[in-house]
Amino acid sequence: MMNTQFKSAWWLPNAHMQTIWPALCRRPVKGLNLQRERIELPDGDFVDLDWTQANETNHAATVLILHGLEGNIESHYAKGMLRAITQQGWRGVFMHFRGCSGEHNRLPRSYHSGDTADVATVINMLHQRDTKIRLAAIGFSLGGNVLLKWLGETGQNNPLTAAAAISVPFELQKTIRRVQQGFSRLYQWHLLKSLRTRLGEKFSVQIAPIDLPPFENLQTIEEFDNQFTAPLHGFANADEYYRESSSRQYLRNITVPTLLINAKDDPFMTEDILPRSEELSEQVQLEVTSAGGHVGFVSGKFPWQPHYWLEERVPDFLHSYLD
Repeated sequence: MMNTQFKSAWWLPNAHMQTIWPALCRRPVKGLNLQRERIELPDGDFVDLDWTQANETNHAATVLILHGLEGNIESHYAKGMLRAITQQGWRGVFMHFRGCSGEHNRLPRSYHSGDTADVATVINMLHQRDTKIRLAAIGFSLGGNVLLKWLGETGQNNPLTAAAAISVPFELQKTIRRVQQGFSRLYQWHLLKSLRTRLGEKFSVQIAPIDLPPFENLQTIEEFDNQFTAPLHGFANADEYYRESSSRQYLRNITVPTLLINAKDDPFMTEDILPRSEELSEQVQLEVTSAGGHVGFVSGKFPWQPHYWLEERVPDFLHSYLD
């Protein structure tokens, strides 16, 4: 475990401000010419990709980004990291999980923290299009959990050259319990509102394969997962879903050079969620900062000149493997 050189902005003195400020106050990232591509999945559903440039074979390294719970291309970290990727001369591609690209997915199901099949489909497709390109992936929060689980499941049988995962909820049960406490309930409220709205709209026009609970009666994400996510995706209950989907148990099987970045003060987690060194394979590098919040990591001397440290640290790590 390493303590990095990240220095939190003095004007964002606590974890909640680090977490909330970039989501509310970050200036729009301009100059990205994004092109959307729809990928048809084996089961008849689809996911949408946003590319930083035309999807042409030019043998440039390609970096896939996976978003967090209820994220999309407008999430505060998405376009900033895509810009950082293009500045390295690489192609960036942002994958929306099912139903998160602005259009409801076709099948009566959603995405979840342990579903690695769609990521596998997209990464294998990218590799098959051009076996010469170097591939990397970056996962944020839920997307980081999915990425790490897939890396552990596949071992050496995957085409990635390197990977990075940010603010990962390594143990989902502990994360879900943490966001039910104190000020962190604000994040739960925000995410639950998005889930209830999106899926309520979806199943108002689609027939659900399970008896749906009244979404407005679900007051915590744990209740939502127990009565909706788990039964919809074949789990007995939320406990089984969290247990089987948590990425911590897969870390020792990862064979791809992988950077993990988490903050000790992440308001989505408790410190004991961080894996111990003996749980990591030799290819996994865990960097823990004392501050940074959840997918925050904002530094800089003044509020009008913020520095988004992740957009420097992650490409710096990938550079050693992609160039």
